[in-house]
Order: sequence, then structure tokens, then C-alpha cells
Amino acid sequence: MARAETPAAPSASAAPAVPAKPSGPPLRYGGDGTSGAPYVFADPADPKHIIGFEVDIMDGIGRHLGRPVVFVQNDWSNLIPGLDNGLYEAAVSGLEISPAHQAAADFSIPYYTTFGQIVIRRGDTPVDGLADLKGKSVGTLKSSQMEYVLKQAGGIDVRSYDEEIDAYSDLKLKRIDATVMDFPIAVYYAQPDRALQFTGPPIGRIAYGIALKKGAHPELLAQINTALSQMSADGSLHAILDSWALWSPVMAQVTGDATPMTAQPVNYVRFVEATQPSGWRAQLDRYLRFLPQLGWAALMTMEISILSMVLAVGLGAALALARVYGGTLLDRLAQVYIEVVRGTPLLIQVLFIYYGLPKIGVQLDPFVAGVLALGLNYAAYEAENYRAGLLAVPRHQMEAAVALNMTERQALKNVIIPQAARMVLPPTTNDFISLIKDSSLVSVISLVELTKTYEQISTTYYDYFGTGILVAAIYLLLGLPFVRLAHWAEKHVSRGMNRSAH
Repeated sequence: MARAETPAAPSASAAPAVPAKPSGPPLRYGGDGTSGAPYVFADPADPKHIIGFEVDIMDGIGRHLGRPVVFVQNDWSNLIPGLDNGLYEAAVSGLEISPAHQAAADFSIPYYTTFGQIVIRRGDTPVDGLADLKGKSVGTLKSSQMEYVLKQAGGIDVRSYDEEIDAYSDLKLKRIDATVMDFPIAVYYAQPDRALQFTGPPIGRIAYGIALKKGAHPELLAQINTALSQMSADGSLHAILDSWALWSPVMAQVTGDATPMTAQPVNYVRFVEATQPSGWRAQLDRYLRFLPQLGWAALMTMEISILSMVLAVGLGAALALARVYGGTLLDRLAQVYIEVVRGTPLLIQVLFIYYGLPKIGVQLDPFVAGVLALGLNYAAYEAENYRAGLLAVPRHQMEAAVALNMTERQALKNVIIPQAARMVLPPTTNDFISLIKDSSLVSVISLVELTKTYEQISTTYYDYFGTGILVAAIYLLLGLPFVRLAHWAEKHVSRGMNRSAH
């Protein structure tokens, strides 16, 4: 589990209302570091740390509870399933208190209440509410409350996005006419952009809460509610939201707190300054800061890939031998396994192993689950490669070996398998290169490898282009030695085959 954890960054907001040093057991909370600012995201100035207004709120709750807090990365769509798996005790990342969410998890009282904000291109005709959006293409976040509101309004061409910056990019490129997303998202990704502007009145009402496993932690839920109430009463919640430029008339109305700004928006200013560098030198410095983070992510990718390939080769060889030399029963069983695995998507297999198996009492560490899913999947493909290699060895060689007093097992070990292995080495090497790239799928079960790190950095800096080139270059460097190995293996096999022909 330690592989999925990232220590929460120190709060940059006002001094805590409860100075006592936390000494109880850690309070583990899940969030998605790729969900973007200002919720839970990688610090632009130091990408190793996770920051955000929800991180500050969780720090405050930890102080009230006398417990240190530990952040656990997980994909946004899997935050609530992660509660059921025991990956963490609580979850944040802009989880809306909606009927669908409340049916799956317990929720605290709201720690932030907001609304949907319409954004258009600067200079376009202002929009005065949902009625003016009818007949237009409007971007929003997938599975969000605003997506539901837009679809319910009718007559709007709703375009759903996984990442907020993709919607704003499409808006600037004139692929859509407007966006409607939560106010905090608009403040951080649209407000600083001179090509975009706010328009129209607030849309709907959105309340964020802290999610806990359904029915599992009533005492902890009560403690969190008490802490949130105290933070609202003593002004520390107001100060946190002010530091992130998120206090709004809606929050003043909901909390009854009409006091003026209690803290400067230092975190907002810091974010804008860090994500909008001027000149190529500042951009280069930013990319250089990414390298240590990307380096560790690349090591995680290689560790997952190598262990998965070891499993795939071992199991694939066993399946191939069962199909060719195992008799009718083993052949049929191996064939069923291969067809089932090859006939279902790898992503489904990853999610099933990690989130499905706990339903029958099998709960795996994210790292183990990722390696197991990739290894079991690639074993099916390796099995067919190895079966082809075994069948390519002339059958009379087995007969000749047996005639020379070898047992069938000795003939396989000393005659058949060495020849087959030489023939299947090139495709096995190519499969390993593919596995390195497919390892990106394990990011959905809270493993932070190279592709997940790319998502975190890109959503933080609004930069898919330069960061994408950098990450693609790393993938290329990781795979290049194995490409060379595949070429060498092909030449070696060809020479061996030519000699055999003579």
C-alpha cells in the first residue's frame, strides 16, 4: 500500500485553530491528484507534494481529531470503490453530495457549497443562463452534477470531458461554444486565461462532502462533522477558502458568515504565477523540475512491466505445453483460459481483480493486483506464441529423441524447447515493449506510474504538449533497448535457421 501513498503537503493557509500535535493513528484519505486545481493536485512549484484547498481542510480535520493525515492517490471514478476496499477511510476530490453518491457512501456535512459557472470565449455574445445555451455545444465534466443539469435542461449539445482543461482547450479552439463547470474549476482554469471570460448567473447548487464507507464508520463520521462545524465556527474554514480565492456569496449565505476576507489569496496567486511562466527559460526550468518525479514514475513502470512479463512468460509457457503435449483435458482448459482472457479488455480485467475479487474475500495490494492483471493477460498471448514455436519444431525430432532412449520430458527439455525458444524470442521481446505501454492501465487502481504522472503534471500546468513530448521521449528510451534486442534476436534466429537448412 505504501506505493500508492503520498504525504500530504503542509497547509499554506492560516494558522490552525487547534495547535495540538496529532498523535493518534493516521487518517488515510483518498483523492485524485489529476483532478486538477484547486482540489487535490501536485504543487506546481514542487510536484512531489500534493496540495489543494481540500488538502488544507483535511489537515485541519486531522488536527481537530488529533490524527496525522495521509493522502492516497486513486482515480476519481474509483474513489468510492476504494472506500469499500479499505484503501483509505475517507475520500475527497470534489465529491458531490448527490443521491447517486449517497446511495454508495456516507457523506459528511458539506465543507464547501458552490455552483456552476458558464465560461465563453472573450468577445463572444454574453450568455444569460441555461436558456441561452440551447442549440449550442457546451462542455462539462463527465459524471458531474453539471452534466446532469445540462442534460435535464434539454436542447443543449452536451460534450462530456474527463479533464477540465480539455474542455477549456476545445472552447478556445472553437470546437464548442461554452463550458459549464464548478466555480472552483472555472476560477483556476478559465479566470486567469485572457482568451476566456465568465458570463451569466450561477447555475444550480453543488455541495461537496467527505465520503466514508457506507455504514462502516459512524463514529468517525460524527467526529469529522464536529471538526467541520468547529472549523466553520472559528473561521479557519473561511481562512482556508480565502487563501485559495474560493470564498463566495454562496458560502456566506450557507454558513451565515458575512465577515470580510480573513486571509489573502496567496495560494491562488502562487498557482497562477507557477503555471504561467514567461519565456523559454522559465519553461525549461519547469520541465527540469519534472524530471525527478518522472524518473521515479519510470522506475515504477519498469518494475511493474518486468514482474508482469516474468509471470506472463512462465504461465504462457505452461499453457503452451498443456495445449501441445498435455492431452485433451489440459488442452481444453488452456484453450478456455486463453480465449476468455484474449476476448475481454485488459482494463476490465484490472478493475475486476482489484475491485471485484474483494467481494469474494480476495483483497490485493494495488501493486500486486496490477502485476497480476498484466501478467495473466499477457500470458494468454505468450501461450499462443509459444505454441506456434513448439509446433514449428518438426515432429520427427521428438520421435528421434524418444528412439534414442530419452523420455518425453527429456526430449522436451533438451531438444524441442531450446529450438522453440529461439524462434519465439523476437515476438516475446516485442510483447514486452507493448506491455511497457499497457502498464499505463494500472493507474486506475491508484498506482502512480509514468502515464498517471503525465496526467497529474498536465492538468496542473495546462500543458499537454511539452510534457507529452517529454513523457513520450522517456517511453521511447525505456523501450529502445528492447527494440534493439528484438532486432538482434531476429538476426540470430535467421542465422540459426539458415544453418539448420544446410
